[in-house]
Amino acid sequence: ENKILVAQHPLLIVANQTATLVCNYTYNGTGKEFRASLHKGTDSSVEVCFISWNTTIISENSNKEFNCQGHHDKNKVIFNLWNMNANQTDIYFCKIEVMYPPPYVYNEKSNGTVIHVKETPTQIQEPRSAIPLWILSTVTGILALYSILITAVCIKYWQKSKNKKYHQSDYMNMTPRHPIYQKNKGYPSYAPTRDYTAYRS
Repeated sequence: ENKILVAQHPLLIVANQTATLVCNYTYNGTGKEFRASLHKGTDSSVEVCFISWNTTIISENSNKEFNCQGHHDKNKVIFNLWNMNANQTDIYFCKIEVMYPPPYVYNEKSNGTVIHVKETPTQIQEPRSAIPLWILSTVTGILALYSILITAVCIKYWQKSKNKKYHQSDYMNMTPRHPIYQKNKGYPSYAPTRDYTAYRS
């Protein structure tokens, strides 16, 4: 019976953006010219790439949105994909066709291979400083030393000012006090006493 059967691995995990999908097939007919293609999606609407061959000539082509290359080896076709991204995660089907001689024959749709492309973590690179590290270190050291010196001078000045203020507070006001007068300034306390004996005679 002139028939083509295709077998694919059900799942392919892609961690490094590169995938190798192998399409094993069996064919017992007398075809001379073949075409193998890789299709994306449940409805196989996107042809990723293809390869055609006969006994002497091999040709291939790839969709511009994919990096794909096919290789035929006996009863299998190998599709190599690279630079894949997470948006290309989908189910992929192999299609094998007998182009010549008639009758035209192609395989029934296989179960396909789910290619799961893991998202590559983006590495954020810190921008390099245009100023060399040793210059930055030197400037930082000088500024730190200058800051310490200024702080020491301020502390010394503050202590000196504090001591001066303390000595000034020890000065006693020696201004003499005014004498305390009695309320009745007209009659001093030392006025002589009258002698009343003079009036007795």
